[in-house]
Amino acid sequence: MTHILAIDQGTTSSRALVFDADIKVAATAQQEFPQHFPHSGWVEHDPQNLWDTTVQTCRDAIAKAGLNATDITAIGITNQRETTVVWDAKTGYPIYNAIVWQDRRTADFCRSLRDAGHDTMITAKTGLLADPYFSGTKLKWILDNVEGARERAKNGELLFGTVDSFLIWKLTNGAAHVTDATNAARTLLYDIHNGRWSQTICDLFDIPMQMLPEVKDCAADFGVTAPEHIGAALPILGVAGDQQAATIGQACFKPGMLKSTYGTGCFALLNTGDTPVKSSNRLLTTIAYQLEGKPTYALEGSIFVAGAVVQWLRDGLQIIGNAAETQDLAASADPQQNVIIVPAFTGLGAPYWNAECRGAVYGLSRNSGPAEFARAALESVGFQTRDLLEAMRADWQGHSSDATLRVDGGMSANNRAMQFLADIIDAPVDRPQVLETTAMGAAWLAGQRAGLYPDMQGFADNWAVEQTFTPDMSADLRQQRYDAWQRAVQATMSV
Repeated sequence: MTHILAIDQGTTSSRALVFDADIKVAATAQQEFPQHFPHSGWVEHDPQNLWDTTVQTCRDAIAKAGLNATDITAIGITNQRETTVVWDAKTGYPIYNAIVWQDRRTADFCRSLRDAGHDTMITAKTGLLADPYFSGTKLKWILDNVEGARERAKNGELLFGTVDSFLIWKLTNGAAHVTDATNAARTLLYDIHNGRWSQTICDLFDIPMQMLPEVKDCAADFGVTAPEHIGAALPILGVAGDQQAATIGQACFKPGMLKSTYGTGCFALLNTGDTPVKSSNRLLTTIAYQLEGKPTYALEGSIFVAGAVVQWLRDGLQIIGNAAETQDLAASADPQQNVIIVPAFTGLGAPYWNAECRGAVYGLSRNSGPAEFARAALESVGFQTRDLLEAMRADWQGHSSDATLRVDGGMSANNRAMQFLADIIDAPVDRPQVLETTAMGAAWLAGQRAGLYPDMQGFADNWAVEQTFTPDMSADLRQQRYDAWQRAVQATMSV
């Protein structure tokens, strides 16, 4: 028993990774699943797809590693955050599709909260904003719109959870209804200062509190899997939302350390230590991780569309066959053109938080083509990241303007995108040797709890950089490009 199984349940696929005793990846399995878009701005998953692909990838990864399930010491879970599932407390059958974090259907309700002045109280307790992004308003929508749901919830017949809770409930055959502090902190229902569900907010949303899972540390005893699912009774010892797991996997354990993950969206977290920093620039105050009952806080900026803009080039415009093509295609773009894509496909996240605006393209000429679109798509991620870092610097004076940014996620493998990122933020960008930082964070939580992996300092000492991208753009050009981006964003929000 010298291996850890990490479950990484994401927005577009489920993955399972087996890590050996040296925290190295021994095997990986991945399965994509369908996305459902019932209306404009709505995004759903079939929870059965999440469950089936999770179980299958776990079995496949163990087999690929040449192991049996009994060789696994423990399981760590990381998951797409905010995505909301409500299921029958006896059967485990969901009463509605999972409403995905990208979904904007509750924008009107969130506006009513702000108009009534409730947003100040919500932010004070949760560190979040009254925005459709978070789970609480999605849960309210399900209770409001599925016939009989609220009454059943009040009778204790329904359970709510983010994806981690749903998977743990299924893996343990209903023995454990739990979550960790990082996922709880993304629901809009959790008081991050007092470490408990907020009765005040649950009453405001008319959410029965008996639906909510028990909240634990990120490294804790979350339950034991039923043998029929993966092949053995295995303890689940680590859980963290995907961006917090990446923060752990990047060893951002000291205040001032900063990481940014480039997956479907982009999420930058700045460790602020044991002090929750209130944002004056519409960033989120959240929990980076919680160990031994002590939360470590972070400022977070969330970008809804990062890698998804490249998927749009592939699936929507069909100008590329795969994401890797953007690197060479962007390099061939006309340097005299300045095409800007504002990828507000489901609104804009931090620091703008505009749920209603939609994507736009600026600076088109008769000669604009696939190369210019590819370059603009990659650059949109750098521009949005600078938006976040500018807000972080304004909010927390402890953050140095030239602090190195640690990056991970699929798009971080794109050298051109990372070089532009370093150029536009005017700071070094470190890409680690191991890009699987999200799964590694979940694996370390479970392995450290099981006694297989080193402590926090030992883990941090093993972190290694693969490549550093240093700024190579003149100050004048940098400011000129960023000013053009900001004008494009303002124009997009004004439509």
